[in-house]
Amino acid sequence: MSEPLKYADRTYRSGSALVAGVLLLGLAGWLGGDAVLRGDGRTPVTALSTLLLAVPLVVAFTLRPAVFAGDERLRVRNPFRTITAPWGAVESIQARYSCELIADGTKYQMWSIPVSLRARNRANRHNEQLARGESPRGGLLGLSGFGGGGLDPQQDPTEKTAPSDAAVAELRELAERHAEEEKAQGPVTVRWSYEILAPLAAGAVALLLLWLTA
Repeated sequence: MSEPLKYADRTYRSGSALVAGVLLLGLAGWLGGDAVLRGDGRTPVTALSTLLLAVPLVVAFTLRPAVFAGDERLRVRNPFRTITAPWGAVESIQARYSCELIADGTKYQMWSIPVSLRARNRANRHNEQLARGESPRGGLLGLSGFGGGGLDPQQDPTEKTAPSDAAVAELRELAERHAEEEKAQGPVTVRWSYEILAPLAAGAVALLLLWLTA
């Protein structure tokens, strides 16, 4: 009997955070590189120390956060640590003001799935209008969506879900599907991101020494 096909993990990341991270790294490289190449006295050393502190922080909060969902486990990569939770250990996944994983009695934030209350409210208004069969015409200038509270259900007759709520619904479905499988059992593990923390600490120490010896 052939083994079931294994699919790649589903990945959840914030597109806006990725764009912001790339822009910030570019700006840091431009300003820091100019200070290193053209600076006088202690400026190059100060610039290098600042980059050593700033770059890991930017990477940690923009490029690094991600959630990976496979057949056996959920892996949450946050700025400074990675949480790996087999589906059997997952108790709850919820999205209130932030997306949270509760596993083995401990709550973990999921940084890569930000909650937008504005998007949630907009989707709820659209779905309510869709259920009533109403059109928000008659708002400002008579345009749909201005003053009427959302999209025109007649133009867009499908129900809407905020991106964070859709992601959480998918993760809950995966948890329910795989929770009882033998391969999805085990303890939750947490690993600190030393590849981020080590250069960050080195940069902070270097800047402190420069400040003390100024």
